[in-house]
Amino acid sequence: MAIIQTYPTAEVLAHAAAELFVTLAQESIRDHGHFSVALAGGSTPRAMYKNLATIEFTQQVNWERVYIFWSDERCVPPESEDSNYHMARDAFLKYVAIPPENILRMQGEIKPHQAAQSYEETLTHFFAPKPTRFDLILLGMGDDGHTASIFPATPAIHEAEKLVMAQYVDKLESWRITFTPALINAAANVAFLVSGEKKAYRLRQVIVGRYQPDQLPAQIVRPAVGKLRWLLDEAAAIHVTSTQI
Repeated sequence: MAIIQTYPTAEVLAHAAAELFVTLAQESIRDHGHFSVALAGGSTPRAMYKNLATIEFTQQVNWERVYIFWSDERCVPPESEDSNYHMARDAFLKYVAIPPENILRMQGEIKPHQAAQSYEETLTHFFAPKPTRFDLILLGMGDDGHTASIFPATPAIHEAEKLVMAQYVDKLESWRITFTPALINAAANVAFLVSGEKKAYRLRQVIVGRYQPDQLPAQIVRPAVGKLRWLLDEAAAIHVTSTQI
């Protein structure tokens, strides 16, 4: 079952997403001593990160107990403007009292397959001896239905064993590193942040349309036992209803 929550504007959505982040961080730290979260790239998550960097939110979280990861990354150096790490650092991470060793980025500057294998090893080591299960994975959705760096007609859609993989995206002519569905669907909480009217039609296809993940990879996100939330602004949600599905 997924929960769809709609907000009047992208700004209100970003604030609500920051509130969700804080709530889950507090709950996770109380429950098992830390909060593991995988960040997403994109303009809507960036607006959420900027909210988290404000005094309203920074004082509500024990940042020493927060561990930051990424659900995908472009194969670029960390100082590149195209880097998801770079974006999150500049919008959010440099403003909060989080220990540098708690920030575990994907190494987009090394060979893609090496970076993916290294990150999978980082994850399994971090969560061991327990299964690799995030408290929260944040995701966006592209207007082609992709999520993380799982694009239409790419091998990651059906990857069942690896947790992280590298793949070449033909339409972008570039390499990406991405969480696989196996890892995403193991999370305790997964939250999509989607805004803008240009994504409205595709969003309806993903949420209520025929199941065709090869064309609409975001459909593959179906947590096994965790909670799935769609946080939308009204422009993106014009063809869907705020309800549980």
